[in-house]
Amino acid sequence: MQLPQILDLGAASPLWSSLNGQRGQPLHLDASEVERIGGLCLQVLLAAQAQWRADGVDFSIVNSSAAFAEAIQLMAASDLAPTEGVS
Repeated sequence: MQLPQILDLGAASPLWSSLNGQRGQPLHLDASEVERIGGLCLQVLLAAQAQWRADGVDFSIVNSSAAFAEAIQLMAASDLAPTEGVS
């Protein structure tokens, strides 16, 4: 699943709905296009990661953009670090 370029307050609810609709299935999020991520979307991603882990289902973020990688580092969310390279 491709993450949108802008993950701000307005993107949080649609992001959660999209992720929740795939619950129970392995989920691989492509962060290569992310230009900006806010705290609420970060919380959505962390909550989804925790839920997938609790369900015993694979959850990963791949192909991180430099902006995504920098943002998760600045917000101390290294648990969301991509499993594959930064673009």
